[in-house]
Amino acid sequence: MVRKRQNSNLPTFDELLIPTIQALLQLGGSGTVEEINSKVYEIAELTDDILQIPHGVDGAVNEVDYRLAWSRTYLKKYGLLENSSRGIWALSKADIDVKTLDPDEIKRTVREQTRPSEQKAKTATTTQTEKEVEKEVTEEIEKSEEWKQHLLNTLYNISPSAFERLAQRILRESGFFQVEVTGKTGDGGIDGKGIVRISGFLSFHVIFQCKRYKGSVTPSQIRDFRGAMQGRADKGLFITTGTFTREATKEATRDGAPPIDLIDGELLCDKLKELKLGVDTKMTETIEIKNDWFNNL
Repeated sequence: MVRKRQNSNLPTFDELLIPTIQALLQLGGSGTVEEINSKVYEIAELTDDILQIPHGVDGAVNEVDYRLAWSRTYLKKYGLLENSSRGIWALSKADIDVKTLDPDEIKRTVREQTRPSEQKAKTATTTQTEKEVEKEVTEEIEKSEEWKQHLLNTLYNISPSAFERLAQRILRESGFFQVEVTGKTGDGGIDGKGIVRISGFLSFHVIFQCKRYKGSVTPSQIRDFRGAMQGRADKGLFITTGTFTREATKEATRDGAPPIDLIDGELLCDKLKELKLGVDTKMTETIEIKNDWFNNL
């Protein structure tokens, strides 16, 4: 059941309805799922402990993101959101006043939309609505997360040196040159270095670190990495199959400190898909016979 809490501070999907609208308003009316979710984390003041709670056994998505998928689906059925085939969600109108929105009214209206033709008990209507929403949510999550979880599981099983070589290949395919894997022990976690050239003129020396695990990178790990790169590079790049805590993300972009770009497991999967490194996208051909065309010959 969606409302079941695993933690007293874990919000239910209906408690995330208004924050989702607020997030989109702050994003200018549209955003990717990742952008919306990140903004909701801030608005709802969700802690890293809450965000680490997995949904289901495989943990392909965390429980908060799963419930946010329900929230988006309910808001879409209510007429406040729309989404494109590119995975972008947007407000259906720009002048939404969150003060006039009632989560209970949104739930009730959506559930009444699927009321059977023959008058039945309210519980039956609720069950039918939840099944429809769960189907949409499951399809959305499976579409975006299933292949990524499979890919991450594959990456977990390769050796550390193989993961370093993969990072080297990604950087080369992305336009870096003189990319070397160092992997020296006691070198502050620095695994390699390279140079990226912007517009054919400006060159930046980049040092990268790779962490192949399921956990979250902490601010202290970012600080250690920054300390190791001091005076040796213009930028740092931290690549992990896991995630970064919000404090780690803040530390990576702290004012006055050398900048560090972050690539988490989800972004890593997207990049491998984009570069077609170990990931193939197969298109299914659909053939339709136009009988009218032949009849009009």
